[in-house]
Amino acid sequence: MTAPGIDTQVVVVGAGPVGLMLAGELRLGGAGVTVLEQLAAPTTESRASTLHARTMEILEQRGLAHELGDAPNGGPGHFGGIPLDLTLPGPYPGQWKVPQARTEDLLAGWATGLGAELRRGHRVVGIADRGDHVEVEVEAATPPPAGGGPTSRRLRAQYVVGCDGEESTVRRLAGFPFPGEDATKELLRADIAGIDVPDRRFERHPRGLAIASRGPTGITRVMAHGYGTPARPRTEAPSFEEVARLWADITGEDISGGTPVWLNAFGNARRQVSRYRLGRVLLAGDAAHRQMPVGGQALNLGLQDAVNLGWKLAAHLRGTGPLDSYHAERHPVGRRVLGNIAAQALLLLGGQDVEELRSVFRRLVGLPEARAHLAGMISGLDVRYDMAGGGEGEHPLLGARLPAYRLRTPAGPAGTLGLLRSGRGVLLDLGGDPALAAAARRWADGRVTHVRAETEPGFQGPEFGAALVRPDGHLAWIDGTPADLDAALRRWFGAPDPGTGTPAPRHRA
Repeated sequence: MTAPGIDTQVVVVGAGPVGLMLAGELRLGGAGVTVLEQLAAPTTESRASTLHARTMEILEQRGLAHELGDAPNGGPGHFGGIPLDLTLPGPYPGQWKVPQARTEDLLAGWATGLGAELRRGHRVVGIADRGDHVEVEVEAATPPPAGGGPTSRRLRAQYVVGCDGEESTVRRLAGFPFPGEDATKELLRADIAGIDVPDRRFERHPRGLAIASRGPTGITRVMAHGYGTPARPRTEAPSFEEVARLWADITGEDISGGTPVWLNAFGNARRQVSRYRLGRVLLAGDAAHRQMPVGGQALNLGLQDAVNLGWKLAAHLRGTGPLDSYHAERHPVGRRVLGNIAAQALLLLGGQDVEELRSVFRRLVGLPEARAHLAGMISGLDVRYDMAGGGEGEHPLLGARLPAYRLRTPAGPAGTLGLLRSGRGVLLDLGGDPALAAAARRWADGRVTHVRAETEPGFQGPEFGAALVRPDGHLAWIDGTPADLDAALRRWFGAPDPGTGTPAPRHRA
């Protein structure tokens, strides 16, 4: 329900993967959402094409992973250009290659199918937090012809979320502090048609780094860095001539006869906002953190920001959500990812001075424990939130994501990830405890679903008897006391319904 005088509950700025993921999550939680995007049509550029295991699990949670069809496995990952096996136990081991344009198309269809409004060709030029709402000034990205009516209008929303990338307009207009470091080194990148060069995976030449990969459409993506070359201040993409010149200097190959499809430069900048929320304005994805896009971590980090925020903001608008936990949980995750990317940039873009360090890392990634640690960090599978008081003896899975198990429920066989399809919390009961069913009924107004289940014969079962699962798939309580369960339900889902399943919504302005 939208308050009087409010055009929409949430304005999401940016219709990239992060903004569209957030829009869908908000709609699952019952919030009204309008997405503003300055581009008049979806981009065909596939800047980020890697989805990691945790992101694939999230898509499975929402019933979307199968829509990608037989997405090709991306093969081995890397850490700073050093090969790294990202395989860990789970339904989606490794990494998966999905063009960003396909990811955006999938999420746009899902979000709008749930009722999100997507307005293209709208540029945000002003944001004013009025205390009880936010005013967003919007103008047409393409001005109308003379006499065609007003060029700008205002939208009133209860909250605004900037998902508009590393040059975020929302971040700038709302005044978010953005501390960190500017780029000192850079890579030039180009998608080129009509060239024939060998595929290169992080080839280190005497004068620089060269990467080349030919896609199924015949377009080759090349990336190049000249050792010792500082990053240049840029207000626009590099020219194709600059890219071809650097490529020839490093490899000796002439690619100047090709046709550039897309060009850009990216560096080892490292910045993160001090707070992910200022009043009624929040940030997610690259709007909140800038990092070198190594191995797809930037896109996956942003999608996971959106899934953490969406259910909380929607619940907050109903008067039941732990919105402040968004910053508390995601800021440390972002800081950690920026740290590992900075380490990778040192290994990847350094010249002969880092060869001994690279040699040490090659030996380290051959150790099973070290490999698994790095793979968990890059894939997002090792993210664990603080759920203090959420279980007896602090179960090792407490705060981690719910692993994929095969179960048998009264409705038939089910996977644990599929239990989260509705975007509600789940109280998973493997022991048939009547007290759990009674507890769940107090939140059975659309917030928490009680699921009685047992392990599917022939499959490994969960390492617990009962667990409370948040809508984002993280475990908030495991095998604890009834008092612990009550506290966890209140912490994450608000006060119980005073009735016994009769909805009693409390909408927040």
